[in-house]
Amino acid sequence: MNPHAAQSATLYALVRSLRDNRKLIFQMTRREVLGRYKESVMGLLWTFLNPLIMLVVYTFVFSVVFKARWGSQGEESQIQFAVVLFAGLIVHGLFAEVINRSPTLILSNVNYVKKVVFPLEILPIVAIGTALFQTLVSLFVLLFVFLMFNGFLHWTVLLTPLVLFPLIIVVSGFSWMLASLGAFLRDVGQPIGIFTTAMLFLSAVFYPVTALPENLQPWIRLNPLAFIIEQVREVLLYGHQPNWIGLGLYVIGAVAFAWVGFAWFQKTRKGFADVV
Repeated sequence: MNPHAAQSATLYALVRSLRDNRKLIFQMTRREVLGRYKESVMGLLWTFLNPLIMLVVYTFVFSVVFKARWGSQGEESQIQFAVVLFAGLIVHGLFAEVINRSPTLILSNVNYVKKVVFPLEILPIVAIGTALFQTLVSLFVLLFVFLMFNGFLHWTVLLTPLVLFPLIIVVSGFSWMLASLGAFLRDVGQPIGIFTTAMLFLSAVFYPVTALPENLQPWIRLNPLAFIIEQVREVLLYGHQPNWIGLGLYVIGAVAFAWVGFAWFQKTRKGFADVV
């Protein structure tokens, strides 16, 4: 394959690539997950310990040290506050991990760009798959803690994949754009780190959107993370069905955004071999 050849940027080409390369995506994702803890003594056990330790830390810092409360709920326990906070952090963690890695995806896979026939467009998908594994483990820890202290789980937890799916589509679009930009502009990674940190505080992770002044709430809701975080809390913690209309509109916008990102990646990939 000529690395300088133009590549199709249609939605059909995207779906076909994901379908044809699904086994390769799975194998590369599995290798990345296992490779993270290859040299450690406890191996994959860290994937469970990390979110559990962080949940304990968040509980102590925010509910004991800062004595923060979620809204005006008078009978709220420290554990209740912690799981609400942790649900938001899990969603932000998925977003941040993929976005922070994306600018270096091409630069860290030079062999794939220059020497072999390789579908470069799956690199962001592999990064998302790796982040999703940690997200699933963190959700398991969250549900385990919720079950342990409440004695039940809401049936609506089954809807969690449907709520997260639109965010995954949006993250794919971001990742394709950033992977391409990062190949040409090595400074892209610096502002991205600032961006993801800012999103942590602007996505209603540490506070409910309703706690903000009314004139600011619509602006926060425009944040692609804020809506998903709210919906994840609804299905996981409150037993409510998600806002189906909102999710439907979100999916439409997410697909359009992801397509733009994929098209940008396909149009610029012919220059990757010259700059890496």
